[in-house]
Amino acid sequence: MNCSRVTLLISLSILLLGWGESVLSNVKPCSSKVNELMNRVLLLNAEVLRKHLDPLPYKAVQSHGLDCTDIKDTIGSVSKTPSGLYIIHPEGSNYAFEKVIKFTLYFFSLGEFWIGLRKIFYVVNQKATTFSLRVDLESENDKHAYASYDAFWIEDEACSFKIHLGRYSGNAGDAFRGYRKEDNQNSMPFSTFDVDNDGCRPMCIVKEQPVKSCSNFSDNTGWWFNQCGLANLNGIHRYTGRFLATGIHWDTWTVNNKPVKIKSVSMKIRRNYDPYFH
Repeated sequence: MNCSRVTLLISLSILLLGWGESVLSNVKPCSSKVNELMNRVLLLNAEVLRKHLDPLPYKAVQSHGLDCTDIKDTIGSVSKTPSGLYIIHPEGSNYAFEKVIKFTLYFFSLGEFWIGLRKIFYVVNQKATTFSLRVDLESENDKHAYASYDAFWIEDEACSFKIHLGRYSGNAGDAFRGYRKEDNQNSMPFSTFDVDNDGCRPMCIVKEQPVKSCSNFSDNTGWWFNQCGLANLNGIHRYTGRFLATGIHWDTWTVNNKPVKIKSVSMKIRRNYDPYFH
């Protein structure tokens, strides 16, 4: 698909979104037909952006490494390391993979979309090194917050990619651990709509609703749920009437005791410097 067709599709989706808003002013908010149409337009717009716009600014870079930090160290510094398409071949992995990497001063973002649990496993489980995690959040009104963990790794597929986190710092709150024992998503296995590891036995109560599967309750998204919990960064936006309802949750980030509505999020990793290994 060429750029002109991409532009046409995006313009069409924006036009439909605007049309939907004008229709809603004359249609009752409970109209399921209109809501369904708006949801489809939103998903179409996201799909166009994902498949056709994201790769356009990047050109292949003839360089590869064990992970982002290794590439940066090989080239020399962040300032000398352009963002672009790199080949990642983690130590111990039988295969390499390509990924768009955005280099910043502190952390290295592995692109705009979910990289995949197997790839994350190989990157963060290399010998003689540890990794840290940073979660960057942006609200619907363009405010920003973050949560950092000084250690981050996941177990292999046989253990359902169970997550492990170190000490928290930041200004968004520690949503992974939450406020109560039953909110703690640290050390939880990954759940999907067809592999349920969320601890709801036989069900959980979420917002006064009985829930058998946190993934199904969250639009079939996959995450490290524990009785659903306060964090889900794989959620999606959904049109519920005249407003967009975010399915992205980091419910320890609050304003006036209410969770902030989040429109975008990124999870970034980097190697920890340990003099023992250098």
